[in-house]
Amino acid sequence: MKLLTLSLASAFLLACACDSHAVVRIANDRGGLIQRYLDRYDELKGTGQTVVIDGLCASACTIVLAKIPSDRVCVTERANLAFHAAWDLGAGGRHITNREATRMIFSMYPAPVRSWISARGGLSPNTIFLRGAQLQTIFARCYLDAAVFLRL
Repeated sequence: MKLLTLSLASAFLLACACDSHAVVRIANDRGGLIQRYLDRYDELKGTGQTVVIDGLCASACTIVLAKIPSDRVCVTERANLAFHAAWDLGAGGRHITNREATRMIFSMYPAPVRSWISARGGLSPNTIFLRGAQLQTIFARCYLDAAVFLRL
């Protein structure tokens, strides 16, 4: 019986070790086309993988917060989220705020993120940054240990 218990415990630990590798790391993502991120994160949502934000996640990258359940997102001390209004290219390459896309993205964020953005005047052409202790009050902190991200 003792041997069976030890074998089951070993198998469980190995299974957990394998699951701990099932992560997607975001480290230097400046964003891009909204639809690409919606599609990317819709696919990722179905995998069950944890998302580790370990650096810059800017602009459309922040859609990860809307598409991946909060209990599958963790942040390191280097995590830095950058938010601004959505925009389209206008004449001469000027940025024109896309109010509809901005409202859509804002409405998708989890309530604590929406509250944080609202407290800073909402999404505008100016970029606002969520990082450090403020970010860690919204999302769990994760740590890097021997090249494996651990969620605590």
